Amino acid sequence: MNARAASVETVENGSFEQKLKRVPIKTVLTLAYQSLGVVYGDLSTSPLYVYKTTFSGKLSLHENDEEVYGVLSFIFWTLTLIPLFKYIFFVLSADDNGEGGTFALYSLLCRHGRLGILPNHQEADERLASYGMDGSADTWQSAMLKSFFAKHPKFRNVLLIFVLLGTCMAIGDGVLTPAISVLSAVSGISVKTTKLHENYIVVISCVILVVLFSLQHHGTHRVSFIFAPIVTAWLLCISGIGIYNIYRWNPKIYHALSPVYMFKFLRTTGIEGWVSLGGVVLSITGSETMFADLGHFSPLSVKVAFSFLVYPCLVLAYMGEAAFLSRNHDDIQRSFYKAIPEPVFWPVFIVATFAAIVGSQAVISATFSMVSQCCALNCFPRVKIVHTSSTIHGQIYIPEINWILMCLCLAVTIGLRDTNMMGHAYGLAVTTVMFVTTCLMCLVIIIVWKQRITTAIAFLILFGSIELLYISSCIIKVPEGGWIPLSLSFVCMGIMYVWNYGTLKKHQFDMENKVSMKRIVALGPSLGMVRVPGIGLVYTDLATGVPAVFGHFVTNLPAFHQVLVFVCVKSVQVPYVSERERFVVDRVGTKEHGMFRCIVRYGYKDLQQENYDFENRLVSVIIQFVEMEDEQCTSAPIGKSCINNAISNIDSCDVSKLMLSHQNREENMVQSLSDIQVVRPEDDLSENRFFKEESLQIMRAKESGVAYILGHSYAKAKKSSSFFKRFSINFVFAFLSKNCRGPDVVLNVPYTSLLEVGMIYYV
Repeated sequence: MNARAASVETVENGSFEQKLKRVPIKTVLTLAYQSLGVVYGDLSTSPLYVYKTTFSGKLSLHENDEEVYGVLSFIFWTLTLIPLFKYIFFVLSADDNGEGGTFALYSLLCRHGRLGILPNHQEADERLASYGMDGSADTWQSAMLKSFFAKHPKFRNVLLIFVLLGTCMAIGDGVLTPAISVLSAVSGISVKTTKLHENYIVVISCVILVVLFSLQHHGTHRVSFIFAPIVTAWLLCISGIGIYNIYRWNPKIYHALSPVYMFKFLRTTGIEGWVSLGGVVLSITGSETMFADLGHFSPLSVKVAFSFLVYPCLVLAYMGEAAFLSRNHDDIQRSFYKAIPEPVFWPVFIVATFAAIVGSQAVISATFSMVSQCCALNCFPRVKIVHTSSTIHGQIYIPEINWILMCLCLAVTIGLRDTNMMGHAYGLAVTTVMFVTTCLMCLVIIIVWKQRITTAIAFLILFGSIELLYISSCIIKVPEGGWIPLSLSFVCMGIMYVWNYGTLKKHQFDMENKVSMKRIVALGPSLGMVRVPGIGLVYTDLATGVPAVFGHFVTNLPAFHQVLVFVCVKSVQVPYVSERERFVVDRVGTKEHGMFRCIVRYGYKDLQQENYDFENRLVSVIIQFVEMEDEQCTSAPIGKSCINNAISNIDSCDVSKLMLSHQNREENMVQSLSDIQVVRPEDDLSENRFFKEESLQIMRAKESGVAYILGHSYAKAKKSSSFFKRFSINFVFAFLSKNCRGPDVVLNVPYTSLLEVGMIYYV
């Protein structure tokens, strides 16, 4: 890999800011150009419907120059304060190992403030390279907040619900963005074909939406190379038209940039002007995407793209449209397309349609990513996650979510038929997500950045007050369409919270019903039963102890495998876990028991799919642990500091090459295990050294076969539980568990080797 390719890879993987400083300017500009198609598709298409939605309702009675100037002033300062100041200067600096979004902020808080409620957290997780604890001393403000959350665990649940609210509102954008963007773009036909009935516009929009969602399974990587040119062409078109309209209609429109016109607007229009701000906030839709999609680019490239192209183009577009409206008050409901010069109307219409599709695609892909993160953090039922690109990490497709989004999107398009009502719903979703980010940023400033509490309060007052102003104007329009994101969010939040609640209760039951280690030791090396050849992988959610499912299994069967491995697949509060740190191995009981525990760790943005020869990799890890156990861990407890050292050395030398020269009697077995990787060539396992007998036994067991033992559990609430708990567990959680994907499918377990153990959890 040459230096330039290495630099690109460094930026695309979201490295730290100090690494970005060494990236060539050409690379930054290339990434900035590529970010246009992924990050700014939604934000750049806002001019299609902002003025139309703002001047709907009673504000249409105030169609004069002063009101147009006031709306332009609001749009300009909103664009300047929220996307430019808040996101570019502050929020983009709060990345989590290069990743952004609501869960990135929540992850930072969980690690630095110990605010997470994920089970199975271990001290070993804090030694991950991506954990990112700087080790700086706490201030009295950060220590006070940590102490508060430690003494009041309920507030950690409140924080999780608050994060889920923002996530659910962002998922609601996945329904509203395609509907309003495509319908607004297609409605331009009615400007030239005045006799065209509204139904035809709705039908055309629905056809485009169906095609858009039907192509999702192919992945965006197949067409993403045209995204950036489309958005670039769109931004240049609207900025050029804006300059033309300023020069032709009102060269003095720049006076409207003065904030004085905002106060004049509110003084003149009163309540109607305040309510109309729900349309103004649509000018910043997609701002959150700058932070959410940070992992695919770099903070510097996103900042360059917005500051030097997107922001000035949007300002010119809004100024040009306001200049047109100041001389054409009767065309406010069709102002965008009416302001386009006749010779370039159809080319701009085509570019607008494609830009709307690109913006919709970006939001749909972001929805898939958020659902995947929720699944990883036990906040959403298990769904099928398909990786659509073998080279670009993070491009995924979720069939169930895709078709649900399509149905909801079509329902909104057909049911509302009006971009004004869609705008009312859209504005509430957008502002709520931004306000959640602002509140989380305040905690990050205190707990993570360890700044003064006055800095956090100033941040909250400056940006939170603006967002609350817009939220208040959007709430007024709940009956006119704002109920849509609220309904979707509450349903989605209910599903997420019940799933998280039920999962935590099942884990609590497992913790309380673990098999005693004294009982295991008392059974003897054979565990009181016949040990048959082979390896048994017992999947469990516990990172410590022997799970109850094992005790239930051995109670009903008289035999078990020669080698037992308790496998715990868990999520860690970091975005990614490297392959070198994926596994943690420990021994359960004595060597004579032949029992091990293997913890497989994933980050919240990792894909939990064991499709890379998991059996051989697991056996390799255990053999490496056995070989190095006595040599490197004589002075350290097993499973502590020595484990990561032993596991991290798995790379490229296979067992067969080391054994064939010494163990001719094992030739047939070793040849079938030739793909097992154990140690690096430079490790102290030369060809002159024999493997331990225990390692050979593990290999023989692998050759005999591997069985997967999974618990097939049913959760039931105790009879003494409250009505809410019984309804949540016995009906909602049971329905979700029955209809979501099973753990065997998620873990890619071969059906021919699967054993399921039924259990009932009384929680």
